[in-house]
Amino acid sequence: MIIVTGYVQVPPSDLKAFTRDLADLAEAARERDGVMSYDAAVVDPSRGRLLVMERWRDQQALSAHLAAADTIAFVTRWGQRLSADIRKYDATRERALADA
Repeated sequence: MIIVTGYVQVPPSDLKAFTRDLADLAEAARERDGVMSYDAAVVDPSRGRLLVMERWRDQQALSAHLAAADTIAFVTRWGQRLSADIRKYDATRERALADA
């Protein structure tokens, strides 16, 4: 499993439009093969800061999402107006929180 997580920041004046566009992308992404979860939450509206969290079955599924036309259009539209620190992690031993 691939976990993608980190922060995105947009100008606060763009936050409403950005979250609307992101919600549309998230809706499409949640229908893609290999997506396990795809979520974002505004954590500091005064700074336009969001936390993003995605889980993908494997790199192939994530790569297909990144190559999708709607993902490319989103990045093209917002890429110059945002800053981001997003990382991906390989998870090889998933278990419940309380499990050892």
